[in-house]
Amino acid sequence: MGIDVTRTPRSATVREAAPAVPTAPSARRRRPGGARWAAWAFLAPVVVYLIAFYAYPLYRNVELSLREYTVRSFVQGGAPFAGLDNYRAVLAAPTFPQALLNTLVFTVTSLVCQFAVGLLLALFFHRHFPLSRTLRALFLVPWLLPLIVSASTWSWLLNSEASVVNAGLALVGADPVNWLTSPRWSLVSVIIANIWIGIPFNLVVLYSGLQAIPRQLHEAAELDGAGGWQRFRWITWPLLRPVSAITLLLGLVYTLKVFDLIWIMTRGGPTDSSTTLATWSYRLGFGNLLPEFGSGAAVGNLLILLAVAAGGCYIGFEHRRRLS
Repeated sequence: MGIDVTRTPRSATVREAAPAVPTAPSARRRRPGGARWAAWAFLAPVVVYLIAFYAYPLYRNVELSLREYTVRSFVQGGAPFAGLDNYRAVLAAPTFPQALLNTLVFTVTSLVCQFAVGLLLALFFHRHFPLSRTLRALFLVPWLLPLIVSASTWSWLLNSEASVVNAGLALVGADPVNWLTSPRWSLVSVIIANIWIGIPFNLVVLYSGLQAIPRQLHEAAELDGAGGWQRFRWITWPLLRPVSAITLLLGLVYTLKVFDLIWIMTRGGPTDSSTTLATWSYRLGFGNLLPEFGSGAAVGNLLILLAVAAGGCYIGFEHRRRLS
């Protein structure tokens, strides 16, 4: 009697035909919901921080500029609604054109010089010569010092009576300069100090951008006969452009709101020759015996609009760059 070897045992057939146990639908539904709640839990502190320290102060500043506040109403409340009267008064004030011009000159000159010197130093330290790390660390000192220390140091260096700079000018036969008390030189003095403070920031960010550029690109270009300027123009600068845009944007926002440096060195004088929108806003709100809180807040809001316009220009630049 023959045996059928092709016959499959019944138990094996049952095991093969048995369907896989499906995953419980409730478990699948719980996972996305749990991930969503976890995401909101991580996002909540950031939202609370932005509302408490950015959105609410901005709202209060706008509300302050639309009312006629006095010292009493500032403490007790009940300030009458003034609409846009504070903005009209600020725009019609004789100080506004001078403050706006000083702000633009101070910002543009500082940005251009800080970026140019920072880029040159970044290219210089990118060569990795001996003691480059030590020298690069020393260049960070102005950035690490408290701003009040830096401003006081520059006030001493540029003092009209016994300054180090005027002593150096006397050695070469030049006449002393009233750096901080002359309407001609006061803005120049604070610009020089601000450039000195901002160079390390540009150096650090641009040096980091240079480190991210592959060296193989420069080596290949050098083998093809490209000189130093050609390598910078066609390799370094195009690849460094996104980092440069961020550096200029951050520097612009920081420079627009510089107050303490100017206030410590010149207090915006003499005769408003170094007054910017930031120092004027502070002087209106807190620098007089009869403060004008509404006008000071209006000047501060105009300064915010300038910063927002700069951010919009950066977003437009990035959009065009991505499309190209």
